[in-house]
Amino acid sequence: MLTSMSRIPLQTLPTFRAVARLSNLRAAAEQLHLTHSAISQQMRVLEEQLGFALFDRRGRRVVLNAAGAALLSAVEPALAQIDEGVRAAALAASGTEQSLRLTALPSFAQHWLLPRMARWREQHPGIVIDLHTSLQVIDLPREGYHAALRQGKGPWQGLAGTCLIDSPLIVVASPTVARRLLGGDPAALMHEPLLGNAQRWNHWFALAGQRCRVKPVAVFNDMGMLLQAAEQGLGVALGRQLLAADALRDGRLVQLSPIALADPDQGADAFWLLHPPELQDWPPLVALRDWLQQELLSSAAQLNQR
Repeated sequence: MLTSMSRIPLQTLPTFRAVARLSNLRAAAEQLHLTHSAISQQMRVLEEQLGFALFDRRGRRVVLNAAGAALLSAVEPALAQIDEGVRAAALAASGTEQSLRLTALPSFAQHWLLPRMARWREQHPGIVIDLHTSLQVIDLPREGYHAALRQGKGPWQGLAGTCLIDSPLIVVASPTVARRLLGGDPAALMHEPLLGNAQRWNHWFALAGQRCRVKPVAVFNDMGMLLQAAEQGLGVALGRQLLAADALRDGRLVQLSPIALADPDQGADAFWLLHPPELQDWPPLVALRDWLQQELLSSAAQLNQR
């Protein structure tokens, strides 16, 4: 049995980490851009060199046994340090600022993140945010991203993360529409052009004591477009409070009712900051996580003061 590092095949440890996280050889092969047979061979070499098994095979899944869990716990911090060292070396070689590649939903980026980026730059002038927006879920390691701002409750396979905020849905409209409806009975809204998801509207009317079946005039796959349509007077929207916060503050939108719809499936629409586990303590990511939490607390305080 191997009891020192003198002959351990170090090149197999990143592969071991990927297999351990994903519990699947094929998924690890896709993530590392290797063949299935190459992954299998590396795990066989590692186990043979160590002299004991690291995984229990359960059909197509490979699950860490006690020895494998102990090894992962030991090598993961070291691999994370190596990853960070390589990034630091690359930055030093290029002479550039640190860059954090971030992917986010267009609605979150446009309506909340971008209006606050000047404050980020003031506080962290040495960290550049390379922002990509998409409605599609991005494979962070494969596509070279450090972090993602996503909405939902996962599961976020192979990623670690922080739940940032779970924002309710509120009824909003343009000032012109609001002058006609503000302070009225919620039942009056049933006769207005409604924007957004019919099921959510039905839930909101139920909270308001109204039984109805809503037929919205328009449904959007992006919350930012929904709020923009409401700003332009196209109808009354059931929108995310967090994303409407700046428009409410500036008077571009008006909240028509104090009734707010929380997620029926708790946490289903929460906003998360996600990242590969090895970046948990990477300074640029720590800075981003802390800054997001501070800004979200500030946004919540402003909403509570309204």
